[in-house]
Amino acid sequence: MVISGNKHSTIVALLLAGTFIAILNQTLMITAIPPVMDEMNVTANSAQWLTTVFMLVNGIMIPVSAFLLERFTTRQLFISAMSIFAVGTLAGGIAPNFEMLLLGRVIQSIGAGVMLPLMQTVFLMIFPVNRRGSAMGLVGLVISFAPAIGPALSGWVTSHFSWRVLFFIILPIALLDILIAFIALKNVTEISKPRVDMISIIFSSFGFGGLLYGFTAAGNYGWTNSTTILSLVIGVISLVLFISRQLRLKHPMLEFGVFKYSIFPFAIIIGMIGFMGLIGAETIIPLFMQNMRGFSAFEAGLALLPGALVSGFMAPIVGRVFDKIGARWLVMIGLTIMTAASFAFTRLGSSTTMTYITVLYGIRMLGLSMVMMPVATSALNQLPKRLIPHGAAMDNTMKMIAASVGTAILVTVMTTTAETAKQRPEISHPDMYGANVAFMVVSILTLLGLILSFFIKKDQQSEGELKGKSKVSVKMQE
Repeated sequence: MVISGNKHSTIVALLLAGTFIAILNQTLMITAIPPVMDEMNVTANSAQWLTTVFMLVNGIMIPVSAFLLERFTTRQLFISAMSIFAVGTLAGGIAPNFEMLLLGRVIQSIGAGVMLPLMQTVFLMIFPVNRRGSAMGLVGLVISFAPAIGPALSGWVTSHFSWRVLFFIILPIALLDILIAFIALKNVTEISKPRVDMISIIFSSFGFGGLLYGFTAAGNYGWTNSTTILSLVIGVISLVLFISRQLRLKHPMLEFGVFKYSIFPFAIIIGMIGFMGLIGAETIIPLFMQNMRGFSAFEAGLALLPGALVSGFMAPIVGRVFDKIGARWLVMIGLTIMTAASFAFTRLGSSTTMTYITVLYGIRMLGLSMVMMPVATSALNQLPKRLIPHGAAMDNTMKMIAASVGTAILVTVMTTTAETAKQRPEISHPDMYGANVAFMVVSILTLLGLILSFFIKKDQQSEGELKGKSKVSVKMQE
């Protein structure tokens, strides 16, 4: 279904606004944690759950979104998701205690987890293949810009007002989005009313939830911690049971058959490497600047902001270029830039300036902007329309897991290398050496992504070619 005019613009604006505030909330509470700790008398470990639980429930909801997109209409799903998000926002804003605040964040993330796959799926439905790059460029703008301004907005608000104001800034936008959706939003997605398979939902929740929490716990408490090991074991077992069940079901909740399509597996791996590197850099750089070089938290945040702005600025431009030349050259050039910048980050030391970090991170984000949306759009363009919700859900789920895995592995590499380096007298700054080795891991992974990018097809396929070429694969799956 390809639509145009005012209806087209309304759908785009509604989905962009809804997804923007949903993604913004992932990072909105980061700098608000200290005042929450003071007011509600909770420890840092407890308060950290305000961010962790949002990401965790988000990661559980994204795989379920493919089923929901087939079960409910665009209007039903969007209005329900935004209403749940608004209820959670209100609960957080008026929370009398920490437990209620945490519950508010859980409710928020249930609604937010559906928004990104919904937006990607709808955009791929309403735009013809030759304009999907521009449409997904807008998605890239939201994904890049929203998390970047979260900590800055949170810091400014909490320094002038109560942390509760953060919720009451978001609430009117959510309510306005719901009101406009009631009036103007049209149904776009095709529904097939699949049967609710509670066993799949349970396996999915324990599988993806266990892995996400396990890797998060590994980053915080170490790989040998009992909670980390138990979470990862539960996650792996549940995920194996979930995948084996999906392969047996006639109408699976999440279709793993998407991996049979051409470049899809390569695109997923490249996207995971890109996202792992993004989250890893955003973790290591502030630690290096604050703990090893003595910069303030504000300066560390400021060093990352230009890079995020570059990525947000480039997203629509890259989308238009993608529509003209396809993904292959964009992804290869982007990964080359990212690899070079990542290797340059392996030379951090006691004389490294804030300007050096800011410029280098900006260059790396320029490369990232040429990779993430083009490779995802190129992969999703390979799929027939009925599998687009499953492809979008798979793409986002794998990126969430990559972020958790990346943070855990890189923090572990940095700390263990630093400890080992203390035994070597020739290394004058063991902690900085640990950061450099962590960036070496990022560099090698990015180089692997560059090698995989050679498997990305040169030319986009048209929708007609897609239907013809995917008939055999569709029959195989059915």
